[in-house]
Amino acid sequence: MRAAIYARVSTTDQKCEMQLGELREYVLRRGWEPAAEYVDTGWSGAKASRPEFDRLVRAAGKRAVDVILCWKLDRFGRSLLHCKTAIEQLRAYGVRFIVTSQNFDTDESNPTSRFLLHVLMAAAEFERELIHERSVLGQKRYRAQYEAGKIGKEIHSKSGLDLPVGRPKRIFARERVPELRAQGYSYRQIARQMKIGEGTVRRVLATKQNVD
Repeated sequence: MRAAIYARVSTTDQKCEMQLGELREYVLRRGWEPAAEYVDTGWSGAKASRPEFDRLVRAAGKRAVDVILCWKLDRFGRSLLHCKTAIEQLRAYGVRFIVTSQNFDTDESNPTSRFLLHVLMAAAEFERELIHERSVLGQKRYRAQYEAGKIGKEIHSKSGLDLPVGRPKRIFARERVPELRAQGYSYRQIARQMKIGEGTVRRVLATKQNVD
């Protein structure tokens, strides 16, 4: 059994040694083959895309590993919706996922783990509904402010990004756009990967240049 380890800390002054130590010991006790270690330092778990996390998922897709171990679920991701999507992707690849400190294991022969997985998925659906509800409330608030004259041609929203009434702002990881550009991706490639328009990519990059 080829075992990969994933660890993450949010700031560069934090260390992953405690996580890594326990995960290495877990692999050793089971007699599994250590495959690789993926460590994201200074990356928030709220970000769906992280350098080492992305490498790990690619390795799983190539079946370079059989099982992935993480110390706690929030190290894998802060968003339950993101965790659910990533775990389902690993299951589709046939890669087992274990959270060692929380007895979470996607092994189909473990009924407790199957139950926990269903709980996670239910919680992720609830999180998605909350996001949708906040989005709807935001649209209503914007329309009310527009109609009241608080936002318009002469008065701008706090973000400075005024939108036509009824047209909500597309939610996506804006910070990922300049990151991909810095890696050499073209505007079209970034748009395709982010599932946004090429014009949006150019506007995000232009805004960043003005801010910088």
